[in-house]
This record gives sequence, structure tokens and C-alpha cells, in this order.
Amino acid sequence: MVARLVGAGHDVRVLGRSADKRCELDRMGARAVADMAQVGADADIVVVCVFTDEQLQEVCLAGELLPSIAPGSALVVHTTASPRTIEAIAARAGAVDVVDAAVSGGPHDVAAGQLTLFVGGSQRAMTRVRPALGCYGDPMLRVGPVGAGQKVKLINNALFAAHIGLLAESVRVGERLGVPESALLPALAHGSATSRVLNLIAAKGSVSAFADATGGFVGKDVAVVRDITDELGTDLGALDDAIKALGDALG
Repeated sequence: MVARLVGAGHDVRVLGRSADKRCELDRMGARAVADMAQVGADADIVVVCVFTDEQLQEVCLAGELLPSIAPGSALVVHTTASPRTIEAIAARAGAVDVVDAAVSGGPHDVAAGQLTLFVGGSQRAMTRVRPALGCYGDPMLRVGPVGAGQKVKLINNALFAAHIGLLAESVRVGERLGVPESALLPALAHGSATSRVLNLIAAKGSVSAFADATGGFVGKDVAVVRDITDELGTDLGALDDAIKALGDALG
């Protein structure tokens, strides 16, 4: 993301938490800074991309970043987090426009400028941040007000995990019928049951190999969406059955 922003001519400041990272950022053409207040000071747009909801709360609700951002600027959150955390950040942000832009895709999508962004926020705020986020995001899909981007991403990841669970069950059925996974997955990719998830798993060679590579990311998002649906008095329905099947298949 930083490389594409710099390449597009933006003046980019980035928090570097170690001397090595700061040197790496300097080599990329960004300006490395040592504390969060320097990231937000005089910035038109501040982008936060950390791993967990807890880290997001630490940075935006307990840290010095948000108070350092000038009124009239925009704060973009890429982290997949609880919609309630996004709403709390927006409530505390005052005159700073908050945009939650949950991401779907990987490093190859970023490098190609084709990372999918599920965006929650006002149309005005989205218009404002589009030139910057468009350096690495396409499509940028506005799905509703602040927090909606997180809700769509969480549903996306729950469905993604359910797809993996259904494939795990399919592999188990195939083994009972005497069809090995190594033959089943590439064959199904050419049938009416094909899907993007199936193609990704077939490329990895097995459901377990794919789950090992993605489990940390998907697992944390599924935990968040379960918490949110519990708070709202509902559940994931059949999606949860498929997700549990994945856990059963992988032991």
C-alpha cells in the first residue's frame, strides 16, 4: 500500500516501530516517523491497517493518534474489526471523517491495484479518500454508513469459512467413495460446483494446506462476527454448521 501511494506521488508518512522498518520505509520514498502523533499531524488522510480489533482500539481509542488528526481530515480504517469499535471511533472523532474500508484480497491484489474495499461512510467522505485508496483499491464498494464496511467483510469471511467447511465435507465424502482429494479438487474445479474458494484450495493442493495458510485471518473474523450476531440476538444459521464442519474435518 505504501509503495503504491508513494508511486502515485502522495506525500506519505508511516509509523516505523523499529530502526530497520524506518530504514526500509525511507528507501521506499516514504517518511518514516517514530510515534503515532507524527502520523496524524497535518495529514489530509490517515490510514490505519493493523491486525486485530484490540490493536485498533489501542491505536485509535487509547493512543495519541486520533487527537493528533486535524478537524476536517479523514481517518480510514482497513482493519477487519467489530462494527461497534468503528462506531466508537466515529463518535470520538468529532469533525474528522471516519471511513471503514475493510479489505478483501492479498499482497498480489495490492501490487496490482486491485484490492477489494468494502467501504462504510458518507458519500462525501468516500469521494474525499477515493484518490488515495484508489492507488491500491479497485473495486471500492460503498455499502452504507460508517460500520457497514465491517459488517459486509465479516459476512464475506463467514461465507468464505463456510465454503472451506463444505469443501472439507466434500473431501470426506470423496474419501469414503474411494476418490482421493488430489483427484477430487482439480476435477470439481471444472464442474458446476466450482467456485473461487475451490480454485484457491485446489491450487494449494488440499483443504488442510489452505486452512493452515489462512486460518489465522479467517478465524479471528469468524470470532468477531459470532460475537456481533450474539449481541444482536441472532446467529449464523447454516453458515455456522458449515464452519463447524471445517473444524471437525481438520480435528
